[in-house]
Amino acid sequence: MSPLQSVKLWLVEHAGLAKDALHIHIGLLLFVGSALVFRCSVRSWKPWAVVFAAALIGEAWDLRDSLVHHTPIALWANVHDIWNTMLWPSLMVLLARTTSLFGVRSG
Repeated sequence: MSPLQSVKLWLVEHAGLAKDALHIHIGLLLFVGSALVFRCSVRSWKPWAVVFAAALIGEAWDLRDSLVHHTPIALWANVHDIWNTMLWPSLMVLLARTTSLFGVRSG
């Protein structure tokens, strides 16, 4: 088992979260955290891109682990994980750009 898989299983076990919920929480944490680190608005594409890159890298790692450990590859499950990770960051960017929910609406 790879270190990534070990960490994911540990988090699922100790945080009491399902794997789907873990993707949602990590996506939101990366989104808000990268906005703070980059000192940019949630309107910016940068925090969204960080989450998207992390989701793609994580799923590529999962696929690699499946190949190395000869476990079945379920591409739909990988797409599902990317969807779960990206949903709320995508909605937050959309809302920040089209409404005044997150402050002054940019024109």
